[in-house]
Amino acid sequence: MAKPDIIIDGRKKDLGGFQVARVLPFAKKRMVGPFVFFDEMGPAQFAPGNGIDVRPHPHIGLATVTYLFEGAMHHADSLGVSQEILPGAVNLMIAGSGITHSERTDPEVRARGFSLHGIQTWIALPEAREEDMASFEHHAADTLPVFVEGGATIRLILGSAFGHTAPATTLSPIIYFHAEMAPGAELLLPEGHDELAAYLVSGDAGLGGVALQPGQMAAIDGGTATLTTRKGARVMVLGGAVIGKRFIEWNFVSSSKERLEKAKEDWRASAAGGWTGTPFTLPPGENEYIPLPGDDLPEPPAPSKDCPTT
Repeated sequence: MAKPDIIIDGRKKDLGGFQVARVLPFAKKRMVGPFVFFDEMGPAQFAPGNGIDVRPHPHIGLATVTYLFEGAMHHADSLGVSQEILPGAVNLMIAGSGITHSERTDPEVRARGFSLHGIQTWIALPEAREEDMASFEHHAADTLPVFVEGGATIRLILGSAFGHTAPATTLSPIIYFHAEMAPGAELLLPEGHDELAAYLVSGDAGLGGVALQPGQMAAIDGGTATLTTRKGARVMVLGGAVIGKRFIEWNFVSSSKERLEKAKEDWRASAAGGWTGTPFTLPPGENEYIPLPGDDLPEPPAPSKDCPTT
């Protein structure tokens, strides 16, 4: 039975009442299977009148997955999609050759105050699919497979596991699920994946006999391992096939550094061109945007801080 090859601590940053823990990429472990980015958002409590306002920003070469335990977020993108995400549902945005999106709190949620807690991940696309047309999928909580295995209630987010298959599109072999582990549960993780990792959100858990603290990810290369808990735990399990080295700059992911430079120039040109007939456009109804870091483009007015997870 495999033991973890590495334990990664989430690096926390307080954004003024809103905490984000960055787990991937890590200096000694850039990816787990195709997962190139993993953030835990919150838990955070927003007083009435406050919320999240992540202004429109671009992506290429990746798929983003937003999954909430608590709260709500509103996604809008340059495809014209406007979608609220609620706990247990899945928002999958395949950026491909390029997309722009924003993430905000709806006015009615903002007015009453709310809690927010969830996970955002980026999945690197296979090299042959990096320039696919952008697309978006929303899968409500009641459409995801939910089942009990090894004393854990599992909600399957992506891929196939334990005889079940999630409805979201996958472009390479992948596994991603949320496990609520009952006290004393022992969950043998599925075999057949190049890499696997378990992230402990809360409670107590161990992987391959190695104890984890909340906010830690344990990764294994090949083989399988047993996930255990004494008192109960909330765990995210992720992994899949290794798809090769990826470069990351700002919100862009690619197998080519030259493609990253083109994306940066396209974002600059789109802002300078007023977002009409340009490589990137804004979501309908949006007029704000996040300039490329370090650029001299004027910062549009923004009443709230931007979350650095996207």
